[in-house]
Amino acid sequence: MRNIFFILITLALASCSRDTVNNNVDRYPDDGIRPSSIIHEGGSREYQLYIPPGYNGTDPLPVVFNFHGFDGDAYEYFTNTSDMRSIASVESNPFFLVYPQAGYCDGGLAWNPSELGGDNKCSLNDIGFIEALIDSLSAEFRIDSNKIYACGYSNGGMMAMGLGMKKSDRFAAVGSVSGSMLDLETPSRPMPTIIIHGTLDESLPYAGNSFYNSVQSQIDFWVNINNTDSIPLVSSETSPYGITTDHYRYLNGDNDVSVEHYKIIDGGHVWRMDQQIYPAGKPDDDTGLILWEFFNRYSL
Repeated sequence: MRNIFFILITLALASCSRDTVNNNVDRYPDDGIRPSSIIHEGGSREYQLYIPPGYNGTDPLPVVFNFHGFDGDAYEYFTNTSDMRSIASVESNPFFLVYPQAGYCDGGLAWNPSELGGDNKCSLNDIGFIEALIDSLSAEFRIDSNKIYACGYSNGGMMAMGLGMKKSDRFAAVGSVSGSMLDLETPSRPMPTIIIHGTLDESLPYAGNSFYNSVQSQIDFWVNINNTDSIPLVSSETSPYGITTDHYRYLNGDNDVSVEHYKIIDGGHVWRMDQQIYPAGKPDDDTGLILWEFFNRYSL
């Protein structure tokens, strides 16, 4: 992993010996969000879980992991930034939502999307944490192991991309919103990928810089890995809020996967496309819906 990932340091963990799920919580809280935790590698790791009303305990449901950004809080991110509960609750196609909490390091909370060892400056095993969390969810609920997806915002987008490369045997598709890729590692199978990014992102610049890969270099990586068409289908749309989005679709990849990119013209470092214009109005979360509609086309 590149040395620029300075925001991650060692997370000191308490002592215990195995992964367990914390069941001392309300299974169906009023807002549908269940605070939960597992014990992983000797310490407690937290996450927020949404169980859709359509879950009957018999039919397996897909799972969407959504990772908050640097110094973020999973619950606040869940409820205020990227609330996908209305999408997950659609009766005809419900799914579980999982919002994990990053570890505390160097005055903030950050994800480590890389494997341990080498020049990785962080000893936080987040790849292992998410694998353990999938196993815990599988033990407690009926989940569709062929339809597990990962997405995230900013540093959370880095985490989703890391899982897409390193754990392609467990994730059916991945997506990044205002994120980046730190490593470029070939996955074990074709990986459907969606990237949403604003051209005026001040934190992770669209054109990249000396620290972060450009959006186009990330797209080129996935197009090459998935062996899709090199020339995309391109369309453009302006929302009622005045945001213009160019949509690029790279089709006909191996296993019929695709790579898609939503280029938000003059868009900043935000999750919701229209958030920077009407943050108080809470317009429909187009970003969450676009991610789910893309994910729902794919399975292992």
